[in-house]
Amino acid sequence: MRILIAEDDAALASFVRQGLLGEHYTVDVAEDGDQARAMGSEIDYDLVILDLNLPKLDGVSVLRHLRLRRPSLPVLVLTQRSKVEDRVQCLDTGADDYLPKPFSFSELSARIRALLRRSHLPSESVLVVEDLKLDRVEHRAERAGRRIDLTTKEFSLLEYLMRNAGRQVSRAMIIEHVWNLTFDTTTNVVDVYINYLRRKVDDGHPRKLIHTVRGVGYEMGSAEVTA
Repeated sequence: MRILIAEDDAALASFVRQGLLGEHYTVDVAEDGDQARAMGSEIDYDLVILDLNLPKLDGVSVLRHLRLRRPSLPVLVLTQRSKVEDRVQCLDTGADDYLPKPFSFSELSARIRALLRRSHLPSESVLVVEDLKLDRVEHRAERAGRRIDLTTKEFSLLEYLMRNAGRQVSRAMIIEHVWNLTFDTTTNVVDVYINYLRRKVDDGHPRKLIHTVRGVGYEMGSAEVTA
């Protein structure tokens, strides 16, 4: 799942980002309100963590804009403002939760999971391809009932492949959506991580799920049982 942190305190944004990366989220950071408004409108995020005291455009204005463009997008306000009237204003404007600073990361993480559970239907939060299951909220992967341990990037890559099951995806598409970078034809990072996933997902199973499409990229889906 992909989360946007709108926070102008670079140290705090880095702290939250690193914590969320460790929990297998894909995380972007916006340093001001204009950037947060643009990114939140143009990119398909699963949740936004929003500070109120943002430069260029304040957090409440960003919240109003996102509610018009993305009414179902979960927004968690994370701010130093702790007055009742601030909480009421944010909740009335459309915030889904409100956590004052200073805060415990474990509480922030729990609130994020709660919001994601409420905002995603079961069919969206748990991806299934054949006997492979990926729980996007609880960050669990398993095949044939056996747990698969994945790194953050492996989890994000598998999530992208499963969300596009049955569809051919290019290396450029994977780089853009999983690494949030422009594709560099000299890099083999996608192929390296695909090999990592194959060893964890397909090895030991007669039916392979991750396939190479020559001249295109990769495709997730079932194939005939190999001898």
